[in-house]
Amino acid sequence: MSGGGEPDDELLGRVLLTRVLEPGDEVGGRWVRELGAGGVVRRLREGGPALPGASAKRWAGLLARAEAARPGRDLEAARDAGVRFVPPGDAEWPGQLDDLGDARPLGLWVRGRPSLRMWALKSVAVVGARACTEYGAHMAATLAAGLAEHGWVVVSGGAYGVDGAAHRGVLGAGGATVAVLACGVDRPYPRGHTQLIGRIAEQGLVIGELPPGDHPTPSRFILRNRVIAALTRGTVVVEAAHRSGSLVTARAAQRLGRHTMGVPGPVTSGLSAGVHDLLRGEAALVTDVADVVELVGDIGELAPDRRGPVLPRDLLEPASRQVLAALPGRGVARPDEIARSAQTAPDDAIARLYELRALGYVERHGDGWKLTRQAVMSVRDGRGPG
Repeated sequence: MSGGGEPDDELLGRVLLTRVLEPGDEVGGRWVRELGAGGVVRRLREGGPALPGASAKRWAGLLARAEAARPGRDLEAARDAGVRFVPPGDAEWPGQLDDLGDARPLGLWVRGRPSLRMWALKSVAVVGARACTEYGAHMAATLAAGLAEHGWVVVSGGAYGVDGAAHRGVLGAGGATVAVLACGVDRPYPRGHTQLIGRIAEQGLVIGELPPGDHPTPSRFILRNRVIAALTRGTVVVEAAHRSGSLVTARAAQRLGRHTMGVPGPVTSGLSAGVHDLLRGEAALVTDVADVVELVGDIGELAPDRRGPVLPRDLLEPASRQVLAALPGRGVARPDEIARSAQTAPDDAIARLYELRALGYVERHGDGWKLTRQAVMSVRDGRGPG
């Protein structure tokens, strides 16, 4: 409960159901939408016939879970751990999670001081492989730190590899980051990231769907990813093999109409193969913060033009460049021949040739003109003389 006062039946019902229904359970979500959380809890407590869509075996399992659930105790444990429960409709609830429909969370357990709703308004997910390369860790940390410096909240999953690098990049930049866990937020997982997740809770937010003390499972990791996708304006995948869980986040973002982005890697790396598959589809290729912000930011936040270095010949006037291009690579040409090739008058060509001589591009040989040796070499390797 994010505010003060006694919890009402609907809130207690949602807290109880976090012990009963698995994250992303669309059948259970439909029950809550149609009957309200309190109504679903009453059906479970009464032990009557199964609700629509539940087999007898599944209903029996749900009844056993409901019998063991103690929502008041969970709320008390959460308060002791500095955790609050934020249900849909609460002032802190991020409305974009409603895009998940019946698969939206029953509520979120939140650890940390900032407002989740406000932070989620300008957030980007940075996700990727757990067993990432040095390149992947570097790109994740650099992108995340840059996003933080541009005022964006970086959301990730708190895992080893790319997730951890992204969180650390933000923390190092003094920015805002959110870790979305697949377990109770009072018992961080992986254990090796206990200190990191503690720092995130102090400087940012740690959130999850599962009640205090609950443990992660493989399916919960996968289902957690839909929350990361829905919460943010876009998802950046830094490194991902073909079966990486981060691709689940990216595809969920695509289904929800969010921006999906990928950072390319070496074509020889299996850890970039999944990203390259995304890029062959609808994902946008990004290489730095400016690329990401141009996609997810407001109108007018454009990435700078990508250009190579300015060469000396780029600074010539167009007419002078045309005359320079009219000189042969070898040998001498007469002014009238140069003028014809440059499609200009002989007098103009001669004036341009003297200008080019002063700049070191050409030299006079009797009645003709030729490229200087320095100019020939620079034209071959793309540079200007000097």
